[in-house]
Amino acid sequence: MAATFDIVFRNGVVANHDGLGPRDIGVVNGRIAEIGALGAASAGEVVDCTGLTILPGVIDTQVHFREPGLTHKEDLETGSRAAVLGGVTAVFEMPNTNPLTTSEATLADKVARGRDRMHCDFAFWVGGTHANVADLPELERLPGAAGIKVFMGSSTGDLLVEDDSGIEAVLSQTRRRAAFHSEDEFRLRERKGLRVPGDPNSHHVWRDPVTAMLCTERLVRIARRVGARIHVLHVSTGEEIDFLKHHKDVASVEVTPHHLTLSSDDYARLGTRLQMNPPVREPHHRDRIWWGVSQGIADILGSDHAPHTLAEKAKPYPESPSGMPGVQTLVPVMLDHVANGRLSLARFVDMTSAGPQRLFGLANKGRIAVGYDADLTIVDLKRTATITDAQSGSRIGWTPYDGHAVTGWPIGTIVRGRKVMWEGDLVTPSTGAPCLFAEALPRNR
Repeated sequence: MAATFDIVFRNGVVANHDGLGPRDIGVVNGRIAEIGALGAASAGEVVDCTGLTILPGVIDTQVHFREPGLTHKEDLETGSRAAVLGGVTAVFEMPNTNPLTTSEATLADKVARGRDRMHCDFAFWVGGTHANVADLPELERLPGAAGIKVFMGSSTGDLLVEDDSGIEAVLSQTRRRAAFHSEDEFRLRERKGLRVPGDPNSHHVWRDPVTAMLCTERLVRIARRVGARIHVLHVSTGEEIDFLKHHKDVASVEVTPHHLTLSSDDYARLGTRLQMNPPVREPHHRDRIWWGVSQGIADILGSDHAPHTLAEKAKPYPESPSGMPGVQTLVPVMLDHVANGRLSLARFVDMTSAGPQRLFGLANKGRIAVGYDADLTIVDLKRTATITDAQSGSRIGWTPYDGHAVTGWPIGTIVRGRKVMWEGDLVTPSTGAPCLFAEALPRNR
């Protein structure tokens, strides 16, 4: 008797644990039920994927969706809309909202706001601070928590932990892998005078490579002392890549599409739209980060989607805010690097699905395998397209890649077996739910 599925994805080329090849995928109750030749199976819906490649759902583990408090530039619905339009099936959102995500109540509020309103699945980083150190062991295990995130630079008020004793206190409490924005706040304060009013190209001079390297060295030293796992976000310098290759037992590494694609040469064209923390730097740093990707030193890709309105970005430097959108363009920008031979498709999959699952212990996500959530990113590796502001699903409506031609394009975003996006259109009402983590599964009490 032929098997029966809720939905079958047929005739696609599937990238999974045994390589790349033609396979069908049958889904029941949001989970992958069978992989193989399913032409004789019956299904409630059949999706023809002829000519398309089916990847494990892309997971973006660093986004800023600005809700609550800054929803004039983004919220959980618009940010997740941009995500699924770009082929992203799950996101980890950052704690620098208003109020800050630093307590059980503020985390629960975000989870409630996201459930069945976000278009993709989600988790939220909880900010580690001087004030909530004692609560971190419980906070990192709460439903919907991605883990603990610490800003060692580029933040203000309670979310900034710039001192060694504060970092040691945080890492002494964490058991999951904690994430860090690694720029040395003390050096940033000393060098503020190097900012040139009206010249955003001075941003990477102020926030120089030493600022990043000093902080990353401090962070690794403390992590070793207390025996903690750390995750260094948006690595931007070649020096950090060369240093971190010796410390992979304690430190994982995130790199971003903008640090791999853009350089300080682009300030002349983009101005403050290129302004990020840590900054986009000279081309030789970009080249060394690519070397880190090729050598497996870089573990995952994150977009660091950090939207600001064009009016805010139009303020003269340094009054202009740092950050740019990126969740919707992560897949096409990086698939273009695949098309150009700089990145293999297998490495892209490792950095966007298997890697996040491996580092953060995601349950039921990160692979195309029976029993896993049917999270799929379906792409056309041969389609040529041009990224434009008009395609933006984000509230701010712009991208630094406007006019950028790419080869490789997201066709479908499937979240737990539901077609959420197909050919640029949202086709299913939002059903986003919190991600589960092996180190924080609910316990029977």
